[in-house]
Amino acid sequence: MPNHHQKIHLIAVDMGYGHQRAAYPLRALAPRHETINANVYRGIPSADRAIWEQSRKIYEFFSRFKKFPVVGELAWDIFDKLQQIEPFYPKRDLSKPIIQLKSTYSLIQKKQWGKHLIDRLARNPLPIVSTFFIPAFMAEIFNYPGEIYCLATDTDISRAWAPLEPKTSRIKYLAPTHRVEERLAMYGVKPENIFVTGFPLPDELVGQNKSILKRNLGQRLFNLDPGRNYLNPYKETICRHLGHRNFPTHARHPLTLMFAVGGAGAQRELGLTIALSLKKKIQEKKIRLILVAGIHNSVNSYFKDELHRHGLGTEIGAGVHIIHGGTKESYFQKFNRALKTTDILWTKPSELSFYTALGIPIIMSEPLGSQELFNQKWLRAIGSGVNQEKAAFTHEWLFDWLETGWFAEAAMQGFLEASADGLTNIHKVICHRQEETIKIDKILHY
Repeated sequence: MPNHHQKIHLIAVDMGYGHQRAAYPLRALAPRHETINANVYRGIPSADRAIWEQSRKIYEFFSRFKKFPVVGELAWDIFDKLQQIEPFYPKRDLSKPIIQLKSTYSLIQKKQWGKHLIDRLARNPLPIVSTFFIPAFMAEIFNYPGEIYCLATDTDISRAWAPLEPKTSRIKYLAPTHRVEERLAMYGVKPENIFVTGFPLPDELVGQNKSILKRNLGQRLFNLDPGRNYLNPYKETICRHLGHRNFPTHARHPLTLMFAVGGAGAQRELGLTIALSLKKKIQEKKIRLILVAGIHNSVNSYFKDELHRHGLGTEIGAGVHIIHGGTKESYFQKFNRALKTTDILWTKPSELSFYTALGIPIIMSEPLGSQELFNQKWLRAIGSGVNQEKAAFTHEWLFDWLETGWFAEAAMQGFLEASADGLTNIHKVICHRQEETIKIDKILHY
């Protein structure tokens, strides 16, 4: 992490994991390393809390209801239409505000939604960095005296992220991809207010000059290519990028697959199906499975109860690990620690898509929402993500893919094509040092 003393007000929202996961690596810049959750901070007026709570309940309801046959899919499609990302081509002016954006501005202006928070922060007008667009809008509407930055958390974004009057707005955007940069330009945001930085990844997984990342990736590659179908022909290339000392020569940890349940906890059954398919492989110590329950006690209990019921109870803590935290900070710490020895990540294409930059191949479960469809396309375009096959047959297709060396190739593709420099680049922008080279490779063909 760069050594400087710039401080910020770091703002997220406590809805799902995406916006807080994006904020987590930046917390060292905030006073007392504190992330302010705009919807649940101490002292929030009850009227403000009620507005936030209503939007959270609506999203979680539709996320869970989507599983119901026919009507669930239909209801979700209608809901998702409100936050849909339009097709990128043909390139055109998309600056006209959508209904969702007009409604957001109306609530802020008429209900004074968020004014209490912005007035409080204005007493010490540090730059604001928000990982959600609504607090950034609030800051501008209520004339926050400091700088306002908004960090996008997907590989493409809807019109809802850009201000109502983008050409006159002073909000500055931290874009994780060039596609987001181009979207913001279509939405009318001024070029001087857009900085392509990449997505911030935890420093404990990257390290100075990517030293930690390269070491973990080198160790991962051995497990991902047991037949050396990728490692042998590409040894010179791997050594050039990782260093000779990080080229894998032996296994340092068991082959490890991590399955991450989404923020609404709606995919727990899929995690169990994976565990049952791999039951024999786990018992034979041919693979270790990590099930991520996040902060959900119900998901944690579900995994434990079902594993015991299906004869895998004795493997808990050995061949099967469950990650659960009482708070999101505790969960993120455990999750990041487990990622160091994770070889393959199985998740829906959420903000975790950016973690492929750590050299982690991603198996994608069904995307939820328009933004995750674009994340899915991005992962497939850079060659580091693949759609899941039937979970009940994981014990077959997962090991077939391992034998081909594809997972090792995907790990290197993630490392080479996605950016792991987001944290450093964001620091440069906030400190007005962006004249130093900020390099993010363009991936436009998705």
